[in-house]
Amino acid sequence: MAGMDEMYQTLIIEHDRSPRNFKRLDAPTHHAEGRNPLCGDEVSLDLVVDAEGRITEVGFQGQGCAVSRASSSMMTTAIKGKTIPEAMALFDGFHAMLTGQPGDLDGLGKLVAFKGLSVYPMRVKCATMVWHVLKEALNPGT
Repeated sequence: MAGMDEMYQTLIIEHDRSPRNFKRLDAPTHHAEGRNPLCGDEVSLDLVVDAEGRITEVGFQGQGCAVSRASSSMMTTAIKGKTIPEAMALFDGFHAMLTGQPGDLDGLGKLVAFKGLSVYPMRVKCATMVWHVLKEALNPGT
């Protein structure tokens, strides 16, 4: 199991150092921002959703800890090409995994790298903030 933990830790570090989709979009159809006042993490998320409700482009900007940045990078990679319901299903699964609720981890893919954070409530907030920003961007006011 230590080997799996090391692999996941390496994945998080790699996404922190080389975040994917770290950019602003010229003409997003959806946008939201979030800030964690306890630690200072900030994120701005841009999405392009096509007429069929599929996320075709995604970009994020912001600053924060390694967990926040890696979660943002991995989330943007995971949701690109997904429909809004599919992205929300990933949100539900990711949130359940980190808050200790029962759920199916199979659909989360590499996002299970964050599972070990579930015992660190402050780190859970760092990992889930961008997901809450995603939810706000796709369903404002919910």
